[in-house]
Amino acid sequence: MDRANANTALASAFVEELARCGLRHAVLSPGSRSAPLAVALWRRPEIEVTVLVDERGAAFFALGAAQASGAPVAMLCTSGTAAANFHPAIREADESAISLIALTADRPPELRGIGAGQTIDQVKLYGSAVRWFCEVGTHEADDDGLLHYRSLACRAFAAARGEARPGPVHLNFPWREPLAPAPVEGAVTATDPLALEGRDARPLTAVTPYGAEPSELLLEEVAAQIGSARSGAIVAGRQLDPELREPLARLARAAGFPILAEPTSQLRSGPHDRSHVIASYDLLLRDGGFRERVAPDLVLRFGEMPTSKPLRAWLAESGANQIVVDPLGGWNEPTRRAAALLRADPVELAAGWAARVEAGDREAPAAWLDAERAAREAIEAELEGLEAPTEPGLQLALGRAHRDGDLVYTASSMPIRDQEAFLPAGEADTLFLCNRGANGIDGLISSGIGAAHATGRPTTIVTGDLGLLHDLGGLAALREVSTPVRIVVVDNDGGGIFHFLPPAEALDGGEFEALFGTPQGVDVARAAALFDLPHQRIDSLSQLPNALDAGTGLIEVPVDRQTNVDLHRRLADRVADAIQSVA
Repeated sequence: MDRANANTALASAFVEELARCGLRHAVLSPGSRSAPLAVALWRRPEIEVTVLVDERGAAFFALGAAQASGAPVAMLCTSGTAAANFHPAIREADESAISLIALTADRPPELRGIGAGQTIDQVKLYGSAVRWFCEVGTHEADDDGLLHYRSLACRAFAAARGEARPGPVHLNFPWREPLAPAPVEGAVTATDPLALEGRDARPLTAVTPYGAEPSELLLEEVAAQIGSARSGAIVAGRQLDPELREPLARLARAAGFPILAEPTSQLRSGPHDRSHVIASYDLLLRDGGFRERVAPDLVLRFGEMPTSKPLRAWLAESGANQIVVDPLGGWNEPTRRAAALLRADPVELAAGWAARVEAGDREAPAAWLDAERAAREAIEAELEGLEAPTEPGLQLALGRAHRDGDLVYTASSMPIRDQEAFLPAGEADTLFLCNRGANGIDGLISSGIGAAHATGRPTTIVTGDLGLLHDLGGLAALREVSTPVRIVVVDNDGGGIFHFLPPAEALDGGEFEALFGTPQGVDVARAAALFDLPHQRIDSLSQLPNALDAGTGLIEVPVDRQTNVDLHRRLADRVADAIQSVA
């Protein structure tokens, strides 16, 4: 990696990863703004660089090279209409499924739209013709910046090679001065060896081909890593296949790993073996001493990354070798530290690894299981004594009320976080869904009703009052559904999640309420009446089972936002005390 200045460090780290992924050809057209990447490509011995002045011809040159070699080829140009001249070749690459990596230099944001020379709008310049577009952004040459560039290179190469179908990808690099490789004292501040050097000859994140069946070599290699791991964990995020339950439970038993199971993984609840399932990881991992005790050297991740911030921080700080099972061609890798993404069937992988590891069955992960029992007892003891409904208590009550065949659709913001933190493991065979792709609260009512209509399952939608207001018109769709749809509205008159975020500390009460608390005075009863729907307001969670049994309608659960904040903090303290007693 070239440490002359921040740009040389970022560009050379990016190109280093492309080379490690297997890039062997690049075509570039000269320009000042693209100089950092041009120099990095030119100086990389594994990559053959061809320099062509005409960007249109250069792009078609790259197209022919990629078509003939069957491997991705990179093409680089400067900012402005130079990038537009790549477009015809990119369109051809799209139609012909040819792997191109288009690297366009750009002016930084402060020079756009003000009449600066050689500047056009390059964001998504090629529209739907590319498999993936990324506005790379401006970054310091610190750990996060270098890991970002390394991760982008791995993703770009994989996307061009084919996440179902090969094609072009587009990365837009807005460079600031200096553009030449002139030394700048102190510009590179990174200290993490992974950020500075990557993984020697291997890419930062190796990606297996999309749709590949797990090979014997893959099964044996990862099984050997599981068998030799000093301490490990299985992290299970959102996925929909209930067939994963049993093989993953077998793998956990064989490996002696806990399963940190988000409800939407379908592993926290169900008729499968849940002896290694940990439901309270969000609260457990808030404790620094516990995080150190259970620090893993291997993490197997199935499904999307869970919501829990403490879990994400634990994974990032642990330095564990992470293997991500991602069969759908996504890039569920927010830590940017995974050693591998496996594009193979999760059920086959889990079953294959379990079969190979079972001969050396390990002891159960006592530290996790003891802490889980202590945490559950502390949570239930704190919540059982409360008369008025609470948001954590609601998840406990819902968990007890869920039945086989139910569907639960949970809103983003506080409901999904409370579900992750407080829903206990249970034996009800329930399907948990949410809209966590974009994490919005809009459209939640319609989504839940649509799920009910498609499956015929009795459905519980859990949302806040603002979520209801966002999609109030969605209630009209209930007339199309015959199965019961219970809409549980956590009514705290505003945005409860913001009390847990920095603005709550930085602003005075009036400013905070106006900008973030945003009370809307939603009358849930009137909302129900507007659509001629039954409405129940419950003043005790003991009323919840009967309210759910009543069938389709709105169930209003009144809570107080500040009381909710205090309760969350109290629960965290109780859990911390509880796990100290079993340390």
